[in-house]
Amino acid sequence: MESINEKEYNRRWIIWGVLALSYVIVFFHRVAAGVVREELINSFSITDVEFGNFGSMYFYPYMLMQIPSGILADTLGARKTVTLGAVFAGIGSIIFGFSQNITMAYIGRLIVGFGVSVIFISILKVLSQWFKPSEFGKMSGLTSFIGNGGALLAQYPLVLLVATIGWRNSFSVIGFISIGIAILAYIIVRNNPEDVGLEPIVIINEKDDLNIRSGIKTVFKNPHTWPSFFAMGGIFGTVIAFMGTWGVPYMIYTYNISKSEASIFTMMITIGLMIGSLVIGNISDKLKKRKLPFIISTIIYLFIWLIFIFVDLDINYLYILFFLMGLFSSGFILSWAIAKEVNPEKYPGVSTSIANMGGFLFAAIIQPLIGYVLELSNYDYTLILYVCLIFIIMSMVSILFIKETNCKNIY
Repeated sequence: MESINEKEYNRRWIIWGVLALSYVIVFFHRVAAGVVREELINSFSITDVEFGNFGSMYFYPYMLMQIPSGILADTLGARKTVTLGAVFAGIGSIIFGFSQNITMAYIGRLIVGFGVSVIFISILKVLSQWFKPSEFGKMSGLTSFIGNGGALLAQYPLVLLVATIGWRNSFSVIGFISIGIAILAYIIVRNNPEDVGLEPIVIINEKDDLNIRSGIKTVFKNPHTWPSFFAMGGIFGTVIAFMGTWGVPYMIYTYNISKSEASIFTMMITIGLMIGSLVIGNISDKLKKRKLPFIISTIIYLFIWLIFIFVDLDINYLYILFFLMGLFSSGFILSWAIAKEVNPEKYPGVSTSIANMGGFLFAAIIQPLIGYVLELSNYDYTLILYVCLIFIIMSMVSILFIKETNCKNIY
């Protein structure tokens, strides 16, 4: 379709806005654990390994739900899927807020992870229906930009909120807000233009009915699916593990600063990631390239970690370094577009969910792994950086095997 009438254009942005708001909640829960580390250790008398496991409780169900999320997005539709997901996230957050032992806290965190796991894939499904293919990279980046606002809220603002009303009340409030967003999504979101009597923006060439089992088999057997899986895994896993769980403790113990000061440093990573997510998708769409910007951003991301590990920088320079870390980690968002473009265009939910699964699998592995390494090394916090470096190198190698799509479906 060459043009979009004004009615379509306005409606799609309203729908996207509500979904982006739900994605803010996803990111908030994703990185909130690091801020309440001391509170959880004091409340439940847990070790750092148990704390690392708590952080991963979000990522295990998220990872396991990625393929089911794609199926739900392709069958049940984004509207109902996001509504149900946000409701579960709200319930899980409230359970966590009222938990009296670490087992209940684990359960609450698991339910949160289960609920939010379905939201992003549904957003990608909506983008594939309400926006043209040439806009997919830009809109993926814009969505990530808005979502990272939740990560921003989960750092210094959350420190202030916890100091004011306590960690239990803070997460209970977030739970009720999540349920409110679920109601808003059900009222406003529509799966595609045809649901409101409009002409489709994207015409899918393959007209046969969806066969989800066949779709999963096709995507899994496609060798071009998996480089994106591993590429996203190392980059996303490391930046989330450091930004959301271990960065604040690292800064506290290494530089002897307060939690509020440490959270400002991790906020710089989030700000960089927000801006990078917005920029990388636009650059990719304008260049009509996916692999090239992915490789360049990852090389720079790797170089930044090498500086962080091997160069003794004054703490004030870390504001800049952390910002750049977030900025150049944003290349992972291209994994979604690549996965969609190397697989059948009628299965965008399944294909993007598999790429996304890589990020959450490695995020779930890295966080408790760091906890084990810390305990075994008698809390040598520099080892956190070496653990991350190994997974970043894995991603760099994986990107070399990605097939260039030139921003169009090549299946």
